[in-house]
Amino acid sequence: MMDWTDSHCRVFHRLLAPNARLYSEMVHANAVIHGDQGRLLAMDPVEHPVALQLGGSEPELLAQAARIGAHTGFDEINLNCGCPSDRVQAGRFGACLMREPALVAASVKAMIGSCDVPVTVKCRLGVDDDHDYGRFRAFIDEVADAGCTMFVVHARNAWLKGLSPKENRDVPPLRYDWAYRLKAERPDLQVIVNGGINDADEATMHLDHVDGAMLGRAAYHDPYLLHRLDVAWFGGELRSRAELLRAYRPYVEAQLERGVYLKHIVRHVLGLFAGQHGGRAFRQVLSEGAHKPGADWSLIERAVAITGSFAYDAAASIPSSATGRP
Repeated sequence: MMDWTDSHCRVFHRLLAPNARLYSEMVHANAVIHGDQGRLLAMDPVEHPVALQLGGSEPELLAQAARIGAHTGFDEINLNCGCPSDRVQAGRFGACLMREPALVAASVKAMIGSCDVPVTVKCRLGVDDDHDYGRFRAFIDEVADAGCTMFVVHARNAWLKGLSPKENRDVPPLRYDWAYRLKAERPDLQVIVNGGINDADEATMHLDHVDGAMLGRAAYHDPYLLHRLDVAWFGGELRSRAELLRAYRPYVEAQLERGVYLKHIVRHVLGLFAGQHGGRAFRQVLSEGAHKPGADWSLIERAVAITGSFAYDAAASIPSSATGRP
């Protein structure tokens, strides 16, 4: 989720899902150590609990970055062993690490020793044509022996040759049964399943077998899914999309006062009315207006008002026989 789940996004998602654990975009350990920490590690207090996801393959650097992340206030440090992008491969981290369990174990051990928050791992089932459950289980066991007790399992292989990062999210077949089997064989571990989860029913189904479900792009493109899932799992009242968006207003206006452009914030809410009457017009109003000088909250209100008018028009066009009215 690089370039997606920044602090603006996570504050919005926290409003939608008060009980979810949120994850940062992946940040390389070198960037954390030598880069603009104020920007890369930006975090609002409302985001907790929130995890910092790190990329890298050098135990000492990962340990230093983990220490910085924990000191900044992140509640968890997550090591990414699943991203298949070309730049990740060139840097020998991400999904490449599935072939180096000893290095991952050494990294995890160093990270645990450097900070006082949980260190977790996000991984794939294997790389390319590795289709051996025993090899996957051996990877998990070696890393678990180093002290990691929670694994987020993207339940498909990563193909490092011949598939783009986008294709890697769709083409390799999903094998949730490997994650289920891992949990059954290692009940002491927390196993979270990830990959191909597109609706609340799918996410809930996994709870019969593992400890949780992680949503990525589905939650970003349809943020209201997060809210419906939070209510289904933890209770509470289902709130309207407009009500949730207006709860975001104090944060948005505070950011505008700090000089942040509206376009950097509203890109994370474009999918809020996905699948709803007026959803396309909502996106269009924000996309076309947020980059203009002086764009403020009134633009968002205008976009929300359009969804209401579309809903009214749609209701007015329904034949009376379809509504049950005489």
